[in-house]
Amino acid sequence: MISFRDVSNTSGIHFQHVGGSKEKRYIFDTMSGGVVLFDYDNDGLIDVYLVNGSTLEILEGKAAPVRDALFHNLGGGRFEDVTTKAGVGDTGWGMGGCAADYDNDGWTDLYVTNFGRNTLYRNNGNGTFSDVTEKAGVGDRRWSTGAAWGDYDRDGYVDLFVANYVAIDLKNLPQLPEGSKYCQYRGIPVMCGPRGLKGAPDSLYHNNGDGTFTEVAKAAGVADESEYYGLGVVWGDYDDDGDPDLYVANDAVPSYLYRNEGNSRFTEIGLLSGTAVNEDGKEQASMGVDLADYDGDGKLDLYRTNFSDDSDTLYRNEGRDSFRDVTRKAGLFEPTWNTLAWATGFFDFDNDSDRDIYVVNGHVYPQVDRFPLNTTYRQRTLLFDNVGNGTFREIGLSSGASLQTPKCGRGGAYADLDNDGDLDLVISNIDDTPTVLLNDGGNRRHWFRFSLKGKKSNRDAVGARATITVQGRKQTGEVKAGSSYCSQNELTLHFGLGSATQVDQIDIRWPSGLKERFENLPADRLYRHTEGEKDLE
Repeated sequence: MISFRDVSNTSGIHFQHVGGSKEKRYIFDTMSGGVVLFDYDNDGLIDVYLVNGSTLEILEGKAAPVRDALFHNLGGGRFEDVTTKAGVGDTGWGMGGCAADYDNDGWTDLYVTNFGRNTLYRNNGNGTFSDVTEKAGVGDRRWSTGAAWGDYDRDGYVDLFVANYVAIDLKNLPQLPEGSKYCQYRGIPVMCGPRGLKGAPDSLYHNNGDGTFTEVAKAAGVADESEYYGLGVVWGDYDDDGDPDLYVANDAVPSYLYRNEGNSRFTEIGLLSGTAVNEDGKEQASMGVDLADYDGDGKLDLYRTNFSDDSDTLYRNEGRDSFRDVTRKAGLFEPTWNTLAWATGFFDFDNDSDRDIYVVNGHVYPQVDRFPLNTTYRQRTLLFDNVGNGTFREIGLSSGASLQTPKCGRGGAYADLDNDGDLDLVISNIDDTPTVLLNDGGNRRHWFRFSLKGKKSNRDAVGARATITVQGRKQTGEVKAGSSYCSQNELTLHFGLGSATQVDQIDIRWPSGLKERFENLPADRLYRHTEGEKDLE
């Protein structure tokens, strides 16, 4: 039996999230904080960055600020707080973050989104970071949420997309008319929004290659001129044409799918593709998102989390710019109906060679606990096992006590934290400590891990695609820098192999266009490869 073991109290990750007022008077009290998993010091161990929130009292100078935190992985499931030494203790009202080597110097950098000025930390390569936000020109001062790195023009430098949510002036806080339908939930008075509030357009920062960026969202066609409420963001080449496309999960309005036309322009095809709304044509209040091939056909499929009184949505990629909502058919409709979902991801937690799904849940209205509404403020994380026939079964209650404990979750990400060959989880909980879950037993089956480094392509190989063939069956993975809800998974590609003891063939397609192939690779190893070089490390 595979289970997740809660090591939150023994890991050394001591962190207390602060998320606005206890009663959640305003919408910004409910939305923080992300998880970024990345190897900041190149020691082969994944480190943990946790984004904190704030309060109005802190912003007004009436209370001491709280800060984000970086935890250095010591190995063996142990971490140490290196925030002060590293210089990454951002004290803004944090939402999330993403990490990639934007200057191709061999060290992964960090971007943090805030309700207010965002922050770009350049990795100095000596365990410290420098705040280069103003020099780089990426300090959007609006309310930013999801962000992701992707080399959309394939020039060898990662660009940055940032979703923005609601336009709020702290000197003129949202006051909708008394009794407004946008300030009620099932007849209960609650905080207002997002409907009824003004949205904020999104940003795309083109990397100039000299440490600076140029905002090009309007020219590229991704400016969100409708001012929808953007949350989850992910890059992925859904049409397999070599250019990264972009999906933005919007709250309470249709979501966006931007097809990359290969000329630094995008075409928004959300409605045309079937991914803007669900199969009933209904817009959904969407939070988190991921792209991956769950059914082994080589095409990236889409999973999106949504508000309660609605299900999450699984879209199967049918090819030719077409997706089909298969949520009911896949068995994901009823288990997700009463939950309010945030972070999510496709990951093969049991190494059986197909991608499973985790979903982090938690309500936004503390008031629901005072009424018989068949929902609660704190909710448990769901774990869906991919059965392999297009359907999933929820097994969280049988996967360890840690997944049975209700929390008010927000961000989440996966990585092999202890380098034992199976994927672990880190979850951020609002107004609470994080949940650190080590996978016990996933490595009883065989696995294959692949870490890529670009030369002509961007250094962190963001957007590179690897397809492995094992006993005639294929699996596809892409390197992503930002997904889930305001969070990021490790950059290393992980494949479960089941009972197979080797990978017969791996095909790599780099953002530069270079294609490479390697054959007959033994299982249960992490391989490192630099673009264009003959050997694997």
